[in-house]
Amino acid sequence: MYKELYKTTTFTEIARIVEPGSRVLDLGCGDGALLDLLEKVKKVSGLGIDIDEEAVVGALERGITAVCEDFDSALTHYKKSMYDYVILSQTLQVVKRPDHLLSEIVRVGKKAIVTFPNFAYYRVRLRLMFGGRMPKSKILPWEWFNTPNIHLLTINDFRNFCRTHGIRILKAVYFGSKVRRRAVSLLSNLLSEEALFVIERKK
Repeated sequence: MYKELYKTTTFTEIARIVEPGSRVLDLGCGDGALLDLLEKVKKVSGLGIDIDEEAVVGALERGITAVCEDFDSALTHYKKSMYDYVILSQTLQVVKRPDHLLSEIVRVGKKAIVTFPNFAYYRVRLRLMFGGRMPKSKILPWEWFNTPNIHLLTINDFRNFCRTHGIRILKAVYFGSKVRRRAVSLLSNLLSEEALFVIERKK
């Protein structure tokens, strides 16, 4: 239920942002659901990359062009501004070198769309404060020993990184309630479970 709710909110927001007919690279494409949506509603030309072979097979079965590669080295040979958008949806926190990847996606893409779980979300803070254990939530459901997330971050962390690494934030959308996935406008670092940013390299 939550997975489908996530797709109908975050994916829909991404689809609103992407311009029709764009060239799109989706890093961490999974089974290709997002690219499938963008190809249908925005007629984009898309390529998906994922490290999971089974996920790539699922994307190919949808008719999505996808390849299996390591995110940390996948973009090395891609040309500057080769894509209109590079999408990094729920992927930043699982890569080994997020700083390198962020620099690469704003090089390869004219714009990039990044989404990630906000580790400063108030429910996460409360679970850590009062439970004394690594917190879990709908968007972070794993145990500490089997989580794919190796670089958890907050909205403030991301904003600070962009400010100090020559990246301009063009748009930010924050999602709060895990039930209704409502947008958050105040106290975003405290009340948002997930963040979406549109970024570009400063000229």
